[in-house]
Amino acid sequence: MSLEEAGVPTVAIHTHVFARLAQSVALAGGMATTRQAYVPQPLVGMTAAGLRGYIEGTDPINKRPFMQELIEGLSAPLNDNDLSGTSFERSSDKFLAADSEDNIRAFFEANHWTDFMPIVLPTEERVDAMLKGTSHEADKVVGRLRPTAFREFWEFNVEKVAVNAVMAGARPEYLPVILAHMASGVTARSSSTTSFASFSVVNGPIRGEIGMDDGIGVMGPHNHANVTIGRAFNLASINLQGGSEPGDTYMGSLGNPMNYALTFPEAEERSPWQPLHVQKGFKPEQSTVSVFFGGRYNIAGFGPRETWAEQFKRAFAACQHNLVPTLIVDPITARQFVDLGFDTKEKLSQWMADNGTLPAREYWDDLWVQTLQLPMAQAGVEPYAAKLKAADDEEVTLFEAGDLNIVVTGGETQGAWKLLAGRLTKEATVSVDDWR
Repeated sequence: MSLEEAGVPTVAIHTHVFARLAQSVALAGGMATTRQAYVPQPLVGMTAAGLRGYIEGTDPINKRPFMQELIEGLSAPLNDNDLSGTSFERSSDKFLAADSEDNIRAFFEANHWTDFMPIVLPTEERVDAMLKGTSHEADKVVGRLRPTAFREFWEFNVEKVAVNAVMAGARPEYLPVILAHMASGVTARSSSTTSFASFSVVNGPIRGEIGMDDGIGVMGPHNHANVTIGRAFNLASINLQGGSEPGDTYMGSLGNPMNYALTFPEAEERSPWQPLHVQKGFKPEQSTVSVFFGGRYNIAGFGPRETWAEQFKRAFAACQHNLVPTLIVDPITARQFVDLGFDTKEKLSQWMADNGTLPAREYWDDLWVQTLQLPMAQAGVEPYAAKLKAADDEEVTLFEAGDLNIVVTGGETQGAWKLLAGRLTKEATVSVDDWR
């Protein structure tokens, strides 16, 4: 679009499954008929002959030869209508017409406003009761979300978050935690062909105040606050970012069960280390939510036992190379690491960074590393540029210590641990107290 605005004829090429998304981005950018050509999905794993077949074949969206779309797009100028721009109407009626509960629930499902589990209908009385959980006005802006990069942001207020909290079955005292989630700028329903999901960690006194549980089954459906807060975050992400509809605003090929809910507290009192929020600059007496992006893989184990180092190295090598893992450990495991000399989370994170390695050939053979990291390496951006210079069999590090987070939680029935894909930005640890 920038090239077109500068007078350079341009055709954007996409795979066909992203047609509606690409067209909506063009609309949001003010170029309603930006020239676009399409090839079939997938690209990954295709032979050179197969890819050439796409180019020599038919555009699956425009139903014309792909090369005809490309040549005509590059040779025909845009007209005033092409550059007219488009605005979006986002207003909606506050109330639905009266009807039976069954019909209203069916209406919510037909409009993709739910996660297709039973919901609590958000009546005016229930939403008003939920709003008593915060001192903020109903029309106060909480934040903005979008389902994927380059799509337009949607802005939402306290009342709209409260509606989704009611639907999830949450209680008013949970609302500040849910509002903090929504203020993080991280969606629980990111659109990617590879099925992202978000998870979140709660720290500080709010955990006990609202009855969250950091014991047995902490990451499962065993505590009302844990589950409904996570579900409210997911429902609100669906409805307040412009949707999460398969084929339109959600493209996860396999999907992700974590998109129902995964919110849990850190077991601060039973941890030998600093809690996560203190590491991020908050005081122990403050309450926070940290929202992690990318719950795409989950690697589990036990220990550390005698061969723990070898086991962890294998686990790091199995992680997706461009998406940093978060280490979640039972308090038993945390104390065992202290016995091994890791008396701070930072020391263990540094060990993980130093020992999470792969031969350079394997590192660069990863699809997403080639897509995201290779251009930066070729532009001289470190640490990727140094990895690109490495010999094929030379070990290169996967992750940076400062990006690796550790959370202590669990019921101490087993020395268990998980590596869960999760990138945490500084801005994504949000004060709950600000939303009381």
